[in-house]
Amino acid sequence: MKVIHQKQISDIFHKPSQKKIISSSQEEKNKNISKIIVDNRERNSLVPSELIKMEIPIEFQQLKVADYIINNTAIERKTISDFVNSMINKRLFKQLEEMSQYPQQLLLIEGSQEELERIGINPNAIRGFLLTITLKFKVPVIFTKDQEETATYLKILWNKKETPMSFNVSKRNLSPDERLSFILEGFPNVGPKKSEELLKEFKTIRNVLSASEDELKKFLGKRASEFREICEREFKKN
Repeated sequence: MKVIHQKQISDIFHKPSQKKIISSSQEEKNKNISKIIVDNRERNSLVPSELIKMEIPIEFQQLKVADYIINNTAIERKTISDFVNSMINKRLFKQLEEMSQYPQQLLLIEGSQEELERIGINPNAIRGFLLTITLKFKVPVIFTKDQEETATYLKILWNKKETPMSFNVSKRNLSPDERLSFILEGFPNVGPKKSEELLKEFKTIRNVLSASEDELKKFLGKRASEFREICEREFKKN
């Protein structure tokens, strides 16, 4: 009896490498999606959570300059109170100078101009300050009503595709006092005004970090316990 050897028929529909190719392609695509870089000090703001709701990829970093970086644009975000404080102590001018290392800059102020004029500062002083920002520093100013609208502006800017630039920018040389203030401003809810008050009271960073919760309550209120917890928190990363 003649034995017929039948060749194995290949499954022409079976493509073992297809899954791998698709995954590789998707992975490459994901790598090319730019992220909005968010300064660590913005973690207490609702803006990053609003961006996440909008499915915008974000990444927290310790930024030397600005609060948000989107491709080639540095964005500084200020609440009305932050803006007023930085206007009084002129700290905003320094921040704008540092942002000039980026091709484009933007200042977002959360709150209406009417609210800004109701805080007791001469309206013409505010207008003059805004004109200086626009004309001298060439930085556009946009008022947003809340953190959700701020996030919306960031989303629109993120959708404008540009080639990302390096984050290798440097912090402008600070004075000895400004360096001390800058360290304290790294704590949640400690802005320029509170850091200055703490340093005037306790004189040194060591004294501030060693202060009791009761001593800190005079300046930080309910936030004093959080401040103490951070001072005593252990670093657990291996």
